[in-house]
Amino acid sequence: MFCSGCGQALTPGQPACPRCGRPIASPIPNLDFQVQNYDGRIKALSIVWLVYGGLSLVLGTIGLFFANQFLMGHFGPWPHGPWGHGPMGPEWFVPMILRFAWVFVGLRSALALAAGWGLWQRTQWGRVVAIVAAFLSLLRIPIGTALGIWTLVTLLGYRNTTLYDQLT
Repeated sequence: MFCSGCGQALTPGQPACPRCGRPIASPIPNLDFQVQNYDGRIKALSIVWLVYGGLSLVLGTIGLFFANQFLMGHFGPWPHGPWGHGPMGPEWFVPMILRFAWVFVGLRSALALAAGWGLWQRTQWGRVVAIVAAFLSLLRIPIGTALGIWTLVTLLGYRNTTLYDQLT
């Protein structure tokens, strides 16, 4: 520890600098209160990420089930697909797109659930995963955008990094 006025090396417990007489202040005032307040914000953020991940998985599964039924011609008045002229495009196109959508929904939900779990456990990897998930969810207007901004504001910056490090 060094004096903020003259740079003199200090020993812990000194009330003032022996060279310039400047009083020694604690490094971060009210650190315990700030860490406790930050811990509550991280807990709320982790719960919202877990709920968002679960809802993404459930609603994505329901949506893809109906999309599969519709595109394969099981819904609606069309006997052979939604356009009435037989199956849509080449035979491989619709199943390929639907498989890609299933993988996308699964990965997005898994990332959100991992972010929520990592923040709940106060791990360093959870913070990194939550920041990545926040950037990826910014384009999912309005809920994903709001959650992404809230996550970035809560986790980025020197002060927030220092407070998060105190939690781990």
